[in-house]
Amino acid sequence: MFRDKKNRPVSEPDVVLIGAGIMSATLGMMLKQLEPGLTIEIYERLGEVAAESSDAWNNAGTGHSAFCELNYTPQRPDGSIDISKADVIAEWFEQSRQFWAFLVKNGIIKSPPRDFINKVPHMSFVWGPENVNFLRKRFEAMTTSPLFQGMMYSEDKEQLAQWMPLIMAGRDPQQPLAATRMEAGTDVNFGCLTRFMLKELKAMPGVSIFLNHEVSKLKQKQEPEDKRWRIRVKDLAKDEKKRIRAKFVFIGAGGGSLPLLLASGIPEGEGFGGFPVSGQWLKCTNPEIIAQHSAKVYGKASVGSPPMSVPHLDTRMINGQRALLFGPYAGFTTKFLKKGSFFDLPFSINVDNLRPMLAAGYSNIPLTKYLIGQVLQSPEDRVAALREYVPTAKAEDWELEVAGQRVQVIKKDEEKGGVLEFGTEVVTSKDGTIAALLGASPGASTAVSIMVKLLHTCFPEKTKTPEWQAKIKEMIPSYGMSLAQDPQLCQEIRNYTAEVLDLKEGHLVQR
Repeated sequence: MFRDKKNRPVSEPDVVLIGAGIMSATLGMMLKQLEPGLTIEIYERLGEVAAESSDAWNNAGTGHSAFCELNYTPQRPDGSIDISKADVIAEWFEQSRQFWAFLVKNGIIKSPPRDFINKVPHMSFVWGPENVNFLRKRFEAMTTSPLFQGMMYSEDKEQLAQWMPLIMAGRDPQQPLAATRMEAGTDVNFGCLTRFMLKELKAMPGVSIFLNHEVSKLKQKQEPEDKRWRIRVKDLAKDEKKRIRAKFVFIGAGGGSLPLLLASGIPEGEGFGGFPVSGQWLKCTNPEIIAQHSAKVYGKASVGSPPMSVPHLDTRMINGQRALLFGPYAGFTTKFLKKGSFFDLPFSINVDNLRPMLAAGYSNIPLTKYLIGQVLQSPEDRVAALREYVPTAKAEDWELEVAGQRVQVIKKDEEKGGVLEFGTEVVTSKDGTIAALLGASPGASTAVSIMVKLLHTCFPEKTKTPEWQAKIKEMIPSYGMSLAQDPQLCQEIRNYTAEVLDLKEGHLVQR
């Protein structure tokens, strides 16, 4: 580090990661494994890491593997079920498991795997003749893929009562019901996992993590031989400013990524906007009720609701304790982060994204109405929604918990002007020197596959070298192969990661 003409500190790392969440932690860890000599600086606006979208209370923690999320398997006009997206997401999650197994097996993560991942069955649950027929077709379609071998289906109420006694208690015996179950499902505490990775990263040579530091400006030098990014950062604790010059920048700041992408001025970021959606959980406070449920049970989303609002009754492991959540209940705020500013949305609007945002808003009026309805819900309304899944639920056994903030992507569209996307999107500059991650689901669960793609985009020559190829293969043994097309490989990989991560059959979360 040196000082500029005004005596301000200037550092020159190879890589700057903005945001200390699961995305930056994953990319930072991968880069240090691939290129140990890299210097990396991580900047986080808050006073602790993994405090926004990666935190356990802010993240669904399902380990999104498409086992139970019905929105990943849409029904075609002819009535058949499209499992292509589910296949992709399931494969991505298997890559994440392989990378985590690599970290555990090599002693890079020193804590027991059960501190961040636990075996919890994933279930889909529906009622009504039409929905039962849909789930049956979904089961038949999904079990043609190696990634969903082992899935069980039942309409038998005795079997359903064994799988989910809390949900079946007090239910109308004449109501048509169906459920699928995957024993291989997991619960992941991404906040805990992020903290483990960042702790080990910080201990590595050439890595520094700065908390209470806010990035305010990014500008790329335009000299032919120098394309480094000039970054301004404010130390919020000391009220001091510093300058950084970095060869590569990754913006992984959750909802805060969009303003920074727009501030970078890269053409690839023009026209992007964001639509913030907040969430809340009902958290069970009665240990006797919590003990009666051991699964993640997902239902069908209401018409017009965003994917993050798919209702589920969710067994979690948070800070070593078993928890039970229901929700999430969606809401609207102009904040892009849970600890953000109400001016985040208005300040993100500019001449490039105004038309796409207006067009997307006009095209999603049902979503707007849905969010308004969610905001206006009373405590009684929330308990009534809960009783669709837990008929015997008592209001006194549940309390409201504020969940995380998500910013859905709005981008230009030639025909519609602008469209609202519910997935995750990486925006990269043409020269590959800066990348920003936008969006929400499936997010954290697929961080590893997202970062592998980013490496290929931003470090194309490096990823072609035998050294990087071999290391990526070591971190992700199925790299370059398709688990969806190879049943034997899929089973071998799943058995391997289950062994290393202590997710063997019969090991259910009990704490």
